[in-house]
Amino acid sequence: MPWEEWVRTAEIEPSIYAADFSCLGDQLEMLLRGGVRIFQFDVGDGQFVTPITTGPIVLQSIAPGVHAAGGILDCHLMIVEPQRHFAAFAQAGADSVTVHYEVVGERLRDVVAQAREYGLEVGLAFNPETKVATAATAAIAADVDLVLCMSINPGYSGQQLMPDAIDRIRELRELLPAHMHVQVDGGIGPDNIRQVFEAGANLFVAGSSIFGREDIVRAYRRLVSALA
Repeated sequence: MPWEEWVRTAEIEPSIYAADFSCLGDQLEMLLRGGVRIFQFDVGDGQFVTPITTGPIVLQSIAPGVHAAGGILDCHLMIVEPQRHFAAFAQAGADSVTVHYEVVGERLRDVVAQAREYGLEVGLAFNPETKVATAATAAIAADVDLVLCMSINPGYSGQQLMPDAIDRIRELRELLPAHMHVQVDGGIGPDNIRQVFEAGANLFVAGSSIFGREDIVRAYRRLVSALA
């Protein structure tokens, strides 16, 4: 399975949403040289989440350079009807897509099958108001590759990790089979990443804690050191 090939013990995924788009290519190149393997590409449609963010056109512009350097593009689709856009994201260079339980619900198994038709890996995200057991049951039934536990309300970078996130992550890890990765998005920084890891996560999305710093490579490596 590709995710098994992509993930070392754990991976810190810089969230491109928080990058400086005036020098995006340069920032991604620096992080790739600094050791980043996987980037998260956040997509908001102005409906499921309030902000309208980036889409396949931006993805297409960065994918060749990321892939040439051995990097992976993990697309978090915070959008309604994500299946309508799988072809466009696959063609633009997505390696994996994550859809939200709150959007697809009981249709998850069919949605996953549609994504796999385009050669995409698939994740399931769920928001803080969704019960962990509900998301885990759906993820197991649809045999997704990863489950993303949102530790903030999705849509905006720079939020703090919610107080109950650690318990939710721990519960999720206990419910999922060992081969399914647990990803966490929201409020990840050097002061809490180790705690999140010990709760059971092995994929950590970091936006402002990397791109919000003057030296983004140093910020990434600081997270690596805190995790180790």
